[in-house]
Amino acid sequence: MSSSNYILFTIIGSGIAMWLSKVLPFLLLKKFNLPKLIAEYLSFVPVVIMSSLWFSELFVQKLESLPSINWSNFWASLPGLLAAIISKNLLITVIVGIISMAIIRLI
Repeated sequence: MSSSNYILFTIIGSGIAMWLSKVLPFLLLKKFNLPKLIAEYLSFVPVVIMSSLWFSELFVQKLESLPSINWSNFWASLPGLLAAIISKNLLITVIVGIISMAIIRLI
């Protein structure tokens, strides 16, 4: 098999695997109702994912010292956090965060 076919099949296979991993849970959960405890547990997943992304960008790791705060990310995240609390809308939160970071980088 030539390398171009190998790359093409790898891309197609990866796309199918990703599509199945995204769509299959929704198809299965349409037919079943989760117990309330599991549904409540799963409701925290988006918050945990966003928090882990936020903390990983907030702190700068340096070898042989404690992590330091990335101050531009910290100051840009405050308006985004406020927008998230007030609006509870992901799109508004992302737009406010992007605008905040653009203003901080401009200054």
